[in-house]
Amino acid sequence: MGLEVLIASRGEHSLITEVHAGLHIDLDDIPAAISVILEENSKKAFAGILGSDDSTVELAAQAAAQLNLPHNPPEAARLSRRKDLARAHLALADCPVPTHRLIDLNQPLKKQMTGLLWPCVLKPLNMSASRGVIRANNGKEFIEACSRISNIISTYTETADDPFESTHLLVEDYIDGVEVAFEGYLHEGKLTRLALFDKPDPLEGPYFEETIYVTPSQLSSKTQEIVMQRVEQACIAYGLKTGPVHAELRIDDAGTWILEVASRTIGGDCGRTLDTDNGLNLEDLTISLAIGKDVKPENLELSRGVMMIPIVKSGLLRRVEGLSAARKTTHVENVDILIQQGHELIPLPEGNQYPGYIFAKAETPDEVIKALREAYSQLNFVTAPIFNIKDS
Repeated sequence: MGLEVLIASRGEHSLITEVHAGLHIDLDDIPAAISVILEENSKKAFAGILGSDDSTVELAAQAAAQLNLPHNPPEAARLSRRKDLARAHLALADCPVPTHRLIDLNQPLKKQMTGLLWPCVLKPLNMSASRGVIRANNGKEFIEACSRISNIISTYTETADDPFESTHLLVEDYIDGVEVAFEGYLHEGKLTRLALFDKPDPLEGPYFEETIYVTPSQLSSKTQEIVMQRVEQACIAYGLKTGPVHAELRIDDAGTWILEVASRTIGGDCGRTLDTDNGLNLEDLTISLAIGKDVKPENLELSRGVMMIPIVKSGLLRRVEGLSAARKTTHVENVDILIQQGHELIPLPEGNQYPGYIFAKAETPDEVIKALREAYSQLNFVTAPIFNIKDS
């Protein structure tokens, strides 16, 4: 695209050249980080600034605002990454969200369960990829889930600047319906849909590990229109104006419910499902929007899908068997294994990483789903147990 890229991160000691040679900032100290960014801009002006994940969208918005570059209002970016603030804001704007409340982990839990409907879902305030999300069917499971999530967020360093995020959880009604993922973008306040993904595997808990995404959606045209309307409502309620939009929604007999609207792209390598034949990809689109350019992506041909390979068993990864057979599956385009041998596999709800992805393309969504399942069935992750020195 003819642009130079400067990476701003904590990576002063990174072994990756582009990160080590980049801008080193403290992501927990936004004023100090912005000061460093502004100083660098005075040497060579930036064309755009964007955050690569939930933890950086607010900082990117604030820095871009000070430099008069394309950006979302910083408060809108903050709403998109804080589940409790987002829920409250959407409810005030009459957007359909699950009934919810905050739980204070420092206060007696039994008293806070009063009036809850079972089942319910407990969530950390600012994590993604379903990390720390647990369904509870009764009081006993509720208390156990609170304890488990408390341990998870206590090790999450990015909450260090906001103690509230480490002491409170969101609890909301469980919606027993189908789940979809919306991928789109905003340009000058106008929302454009790139894809609506069906999730054919039921997400019923107790943990909510994503697996298959497939597009185009097989929902009715009317339901898809309602999904689009709900995402537009949420973007307006937040005040989002520009950049990528990733949303998760559930649909049941009572309606279409917003679970999440984030001002970022779809996570991990799932964006490869949106690459077009002329070479335009999701990153090109996102960067174009960050520098104030609109683009007109092509309509996707054929059905496409991705499977986020689930972690079934924890342990140190020794090897992955069946890769050759999986890659030869009809309609499968690629099988990427990202976690290297010797690295630890951690299942949800503690984990936040998938070991890899399977990509498929075919004439129909059903063919894509079949190909993804068949390829996955060929894989075998061989692990070794992890021994704690204290236990030996």
